[in-house]
Amino acid sequence: MVDARHVPPDALISGLSEKFKEDKRVEVPAWVNYLKAGIHKEKSWIQDDWYQVRLASTLRKVATQGPIGIARLSTDYGGRVDRGSRGYHPGRGSRFLVRHMFQTLEKLGYVKKDRNGRVISPEGQSLLDKTAREVLEKMAKDNPELKKLL
Repeated sequence: MVDARHVPPDALISGLSEKFKEDKRVEVPAWVNYLKAGIHKEKSWIQDDWYQVRLASTLRKVATQGPIGIARLSTDYGGRVDRGSRGYHPGRGSRFLVRHMFQTLEKLGYVKKDRNGRVISPEGQSLLDKTAREVLEKMAKDNPELKKLL
């Protein structure tokens, strides 16, 4: 059986983001054009579909690392803060954005709140497994060696 760990993360995230683009329940808020990823970034996103990509990435991280909380996930999405001539300093990602992604995934039914953090729900695991299988089937068309994983 194929799951999220058998598929390259970038391919799985792009497949999940396509599913989120097709889903009518995912509403992109109006403020997404003005938000940036955290204090380590100077500008906001250039891509138009960054919201669905971050939603897919959050779902994958909850599935592979869960139970996971807002603080740990914002650290994962952080980066290096440029402090001029002084050395670099680690910076967290936007905790507001992580919290919003969790709330959106909970509203969709893919993530549920646990005592230790957020965990993936059975519906979310099903979505991940189906998407991973579809992505691996597409990859197997180009590379026949991957058919043994199906």
